[in-house]
Amino acid sequence: MTTVIGGDRADARRNRARVLAAAVEAMAELGLDVPLGEIARRAGVGAGTVYRHFPSKQALLEAVFTQHLDDLVASGERQAARCAPTEAFFGFLLDVVELSSRRGHICDVVTGDRTWPRPLLTAALLRFRQVLAALLHAAQRAGGVRADLTPGDVVALTVGCVSTLTARRDRSAGLKLVRLTLDGLRSTTSVTKHPPFRDGCGETVTTCGESVTTCEECGAALTARTTGRPGRYCGATCRQRARRRRLAG
Repeated sequence: MTTVIGGDRADARRNRARVLAAAVEAMAELGLDVPLGEIARRAGVGAGTVYRHFPSKQALLEAVFTQHLDDLVASGERQAARCAPTEAFFGFLLDVVELSSRRGHICDVVTGDRTWPRPLLTAALLRFRQVLAALLHAAQRAGGVRADLTPGDVVALTVGCVSTLTARRDRSAGLKLVRLTLDGLRSTTSVTKHPPFRDGCGETVTTCGESVTTCEECGAALTARTTGRPGRYCGATCRQRARRRRLAG
């Protein structure tokens, strides 16, 4: 009897895909302690098949998180193909927040455990960061996103949005807060101009009958100079911040 090797490989790929899909579903519903037997039952395969593809629970966790990142990469690529740069960027971030809020426990465990090799996860993280950076830079070039943001800034803010959404029982209310937070990434030219963080920065105000000039950056009162040009900043730190902002703009 002739063995069809190609057919065997196709069956193996299908079984692995079933196990992975069942693991994503079971862990989202029951948490990380779900038995591998339950995952095998949902996948419609034997326990031996699960262990053949994923010899340990950690290997299965890595595969689940890698699949999650690949799903996000696919979302980013779809957004880039269908939408204008700014809409693609914000649509991608919303997808990241919504999908990750359902699988945050997996992310925490996998990223926190440094005791086992994670080549698949490392490669998936690289693909995710590349898509994020491409979408961010395209939106910045289009003038829809602040020019001083880095991919690292966006990741940190997105993690906070995931926590916000996870903590709210009312998902619609949580998404409202997420959108309000993400709006802070928009360029000042793409939204209605907001008042300065501190009212009166860089202006001369009257206090107890005396004129007081404030720092253009932080709003602190400046010491009056008897000679030379009036000061604009309270010190070197604010001067450097202002310079960086001008260069970024």
